[in-house]
Amino acid sequence: MFETLSKSVAVLKGNLGAIWSMRYTSDGQYMMMAEPADFVHVYDVKSGYEKKSTSLVRYLLNFITVGCNCGTSLSSDILAGFLQFRIFPDPNGCLFDSAEREKKKLLIAGKNMSHYAGYVEDEYEMEDVDDDMDDEFRGRDLAGSESDVDEFDYANSKVADTTAAQARRGKDIQGIPWDRLSITREKYRQTRLEQYKNYENILNSGEGSGKDCNITKKGSTYYEFRRNARSVKSTILHFQLRNLVWATSKHDVYLMSHFSVIHWSSISCSKSEVLNVSGHVAPSEKHPGSLLEGFTQTQVSTLAVKDKLLVAGGFQGELICKHLDRPGVSFCSRTTYDENAITNAVDIYDSPSGAVHFTASNNDCGVRDFDMEKFQLSKHFHFPWPVNHTSLSPNGKLLVIVGDNPDGMLVDSQTGKTVRALSGHLDFSFASAWHPDGITFATGNQDKTCRVWDVRNLSKSVAVLKGNLGAIRSIRYTSDGRYMMMAEPADFVHVYDVKSGYEKEQEIDFFGEISGISFSPDTESLFIGVWDRTYGSLLEYGRRRDFSYLDSLI
Repeated sequence: MFETLSKSVAVLKGNLGAIWSMRYTSDGQYMMMAEPADFVHVYDVKSGYEKKSTSLVRYLLNFITVGCNCGTSLSSDILAGFLQFRIFPDPNGCLFDSAEREKKKLLIAGKNMSHYAGYVEDEYEMEDVDDDMDDEFRGRDLAGSESDVDEFDYANSKVADTTAAQARRGKDIQGIPWDRLSITREKYRQTRLEQYKNYENILNSGEGSGKDCNITKKGSTYYEFRRNARSVKSTILHFQLRNLVWATSKHDVYLMSHFSVIHWSSISCSKSEVLNVSGHVAPSEKHPGSLLEGFTQTQVSTLAVKDKLLVAGGFQGELICKHLDRPGVSFCSRTTYDENAITNAVDIYDSPSGAVHFTASNNDCGVRDFDMEKFQLSKHFHFPWPVNHTSLSPNGKLLVIVGDNPDGMLVDSQTGKTVRALSGHLDFSFASAWHPDGITFATGNQDKTCRVWDVRNLSKSVAVLKGNLGAIRSIRYTSDGRYMMMAEPADFVHVYDVKSGYEKEQEIDFFGEISGISFSPDTESLFIGVWDRTYGSLLEYGRRRDFSYLDSLI
């Protein structure tokens, strides 16, 4: 019987590198093999390994591999759905698809979520860059590299950032050594565009939205690359909620990194921990309505920081408020004890009286307004569907409400009564923002579009802007109203010139999931949080100024 072993019956080739892991399903129908990074191939055994599906899974590859190594018995059903849904492992050894999680708007519910967060913490230490991918790069002949700065700064035992000067000399802004890989950046980008799976709640919404989209002129540069800070890792806990990066000045940024809110200074290139929610968090101040017992192991789903106030929202309806100029936590509250309680978004604003307020959008269909001068709930509105994001108009009179419905709402901020429905999107929305003029606002949807609306005529949107890969998860305007920025789930951030009628744009192109985007209040800086096991970082761009008028003085 061993005579047939004189040669293999099939030779299967990867795209990037070595084959590090292989698994068969228990029924023998499929075989899965994993490369060191980015690619997982699933073969149909019955076809003689002639049929396969390949998935580009960048940051999830390590999760899937670990899940397999933990002794998971993969089922055919899981592999059959492999390309349709992102797969997340349960720390106890089972794999779950994110479509099942979406039914309750949780990745992993209850106790399992705490385990998952701990698992991610162990797997992604902030200073730990000694991962499989980098190991493979370092094991090659680095002496032949022409780059000025290696991927890893051995002298200081830390990851090397990329500066604007290095980028001008040709170094990749994320530090990816394309010259040492068997695939070019262009080929990898094309594969990513072809294989990235946009998450939809309504089938084929991304394809149906294309007919109304504006044609934009790309190639503008409104913000120039300054630095890629790889020593600060921005992370995500919920794949649909991406508001976890906030700039309070052109040099100060706050972001989530696992269980910590981190402050990053772009002047000193240093980070410091502002809030840690891995253990017990309780208010150090006493206010009526504050939950004095606090919370334990909060999974932060959303974040907002403005001036000196930080508000973090959690998976179980938690709200944690901290004043950055005071020690300890100022206020803790739980918006609801409903089973479907996740806090989807927080919006901090100044009321007409000058008091600081914030609104919390929740999956229990509620929008709550909190007065942070009195530390108490001031308004509570209820809507027909889970609310994913709200934005208050600059004059404080109108609220944009978007959520688990293709139609959004414009409502009266004092009464919660609907002023007008917003019809045009084809899927659920997760982002909104007002232009500083208070006349136009934008909404972002899983149909891959951002729609711009004019309050003077809400019968249809005035502009429809289309993404490349997937849903529009986050939107921001500059404080002067000149630019609008929108972020896709991964790889692309678009900056539009509002004065051109959104016809001109700058497309910022990189690799990795986007945890959040933010303009600085003075419009001088733009920050992007990138979540990726190997290349997770904070991208910083600076506003481009035209000083050509000074030439006349030379």
